[in-house]
Amino acid sequence: MMTKILLLVISLVMPNLQLVMAPMSYKTATKWVIRENSSLRVKGSTNVNQFSCAISSYPKTDTVTISTERGSPMVLSGRVRLDVKNFDCNNMMMTRELRKTLKEDKFPYLHVAFLSLKEIPLTNQTDNIVKGIVEIEIAGVKKKFEISYQLKNNKDQITLLGCQTINFSDFNLTPPKKMGKLIQAKDKLSVIFELHLQLVKPL
Repeated sequence: MMTKILLLVISLVMPNLQLVMAPMSYKTATKWVIRENSSLRVKGSTNVNQFSCAISSYPKTDTVTISTERGSPMVLSGRVRLDVKNFDCNNMMMTRELRKTLKEDKFPYLHVAFLSLKEIPLTNQTDNIVKGIVEIEIAGVKKKFEISYQLKNNKDQITLLGCQTINFSDFNLTPPKKMGKLIQAKDKLSVIFELHLQLVKPL
């Protein structure tokens, strides 16, 4: 009789015990607004010199979300939409050629989608280096890249400085020309973006 009672108690307790001992999943998410002083630059070279074009401000209020869950990669979800017409190369002819190359008339926006980060360091040092995945869309063509960011984390503000080398041909584009065929841009191009994030609230 005592054995039966003991077995009954064990059968009632074990499911609850397994529930307590099961690993718990902790998930947190925070929402960040992209500040106006964020910017994007492209740097390249021609057969005679170098050039730099920039969208020096981001007059929108888009947001990104940073989600973390124990045992899973950190997710950085959000998209930056940039007006191609806002590119300025400090040279009217080169500016016009770049916008034409990026097919501004058909694809007026360049998109950078932030997909993941490996971590967010807790310190506010400027030499923190983290890696993340971004998807760049130019002229309707999307490509994913792993980027190393220089990151500064200061409580409710995060600055991400990233640089990625791409080719015009990656996006089925022909490098811009200037003054006919006398000056020709090279295929390789560096995309540099500086992203300033302001904490809005935990989700």
